[in-house]
Amino acid sequence: MKEQRRGRRIALSPEERDEFLSQARTCRVATISPAGPHVSPLWFVWDGESIWLHSITSSQRFADLQQDPRIAIVIDDGHGYEELRGVEIAGRARVVGEVPRTGERAVPELEPVERAFAVKYQGRETLAYDGRHAWITVDVDKIVSWDFRKSAEVRNARQG
Repeated sequence: MKEQRRGRRIALSPEERDEFLSQARTCRVATISPAGPHVSPLWFVWDGESIWLHSITSSQRFADLQQDPRIAIVIDDGHGYEELRGVEIAGRARVVGEVPRTGERAVPELEPVERAFAVKYQGRETLAYDGRHAWITVDVDKIVSWDFRKSAEVRNARQG
């Protein structure tokens, strides 16, 4: 994985990044379709090393990734400039488990992911399967993060 080179002063630490990604609810996923770039919002789980996407199998996003696995994802928040923070992830998508996921077959790699997703989005311990979704994970090539609150802290410390 490529190390972040620019903006290191305002980058999230690995602990800050993990906390941010565990609390954030929606990411924006960019894929490459025959007609050009395609961006869509999606729920996700971060496991500390990779992002897991719960995608409808009939979506444009899922079709795009079957043709070209390159993917970029942004998770961000903040309203004012000095509140902005986020994470950008780039890599290659890969499907894990059956398509669509019905839960009929045990997939050990998915057990902690499905539990985390169920708790985060469904308020329960076990995932309710609908037979329309599949799991995509990303083999991460690059992660870039920013927290503009840190630049405000640096400025305030210099002034104080």
